[in-house]
Amino acid sequence: MVNKQKILIVDDDNNIAELIALYFTKECFETMIVNDGESVMPSMKTFEPNLILLDIMLPGMDGYQVCREVRAKYSVPIIMLSAKGEVFDKVLGLELGADDYIEKPFDSKELVARAKAVLRRYKSTGTAPEKTKDKCVEFPDLSVNLTNYSVIYMGKNIDMPPKELELLYFLASSPNHVFTREQLLDQIWGYEYIGDTRTVDVHIKRLREKINDHESWKIATIWGIGYKFEVRN
Repeated sequence: MVNKQKILIVDDDNNIAELIALYFTKECFETMIVNDGESVMPSMKTFEPNLILLDIMLPGMDGYQVCREVRAKYSVPIIMLSAKGEVFDKVLGLELGADDYIEKPFDSKELVARAKAVLRRYKSTGTAPEKTKDKCVEFPDLSVNLTNYSVIYMGKNIDMPPKELELLYFLASSPNHVFTREQLLDQIWGYEYIGDTRTVDVHIKRLREKINDHESWKIATIWGIGYKFEVRN
């Protein structure tokens, strides 16, 4: 028997939460609903979700704070749900570690499709397909392994959300190749992702906060075009 993937739904409006749960139950997901931010961390241990659908406007602890706390301990994908459609709100959510941001009201088919897209791209440690060759790139003081989703920098393991790691791996696997923001958005988030190129900039910023320029390599900005993983001879 195949285990169902689990989705934790965090929304203080129980009617909306139950409707979302219905969408995903029909798609053969297992769901759990919590109505406040304080219940999320305990639910992470008991429910062990594969994905979190997180409303921003929550009583007490808001979605931004919840995202920050979850991301400090877990790499589980997070999709933020909010009536706030301003660029600032989206960027803030992405900077805190969310993998996607969907405005309310949303179409049920789009929500399910984007959740599935995030889950397809997320591979937790030890769930790599059988007979798949290790996907790993190595440079001086840096190793990025896409098979077990690990990054070792300066001899230390660096905790990264899936999208950051995938972006770093994609760039590093094609050294000195320039990619536009649109190409990176398509490659890492896929055609299902309905976002803008600012998403790429936010993730690059977060990568640079964790990995400094090295004398042998760096993540370089090509102004007006995009980014490349620059390797120096």
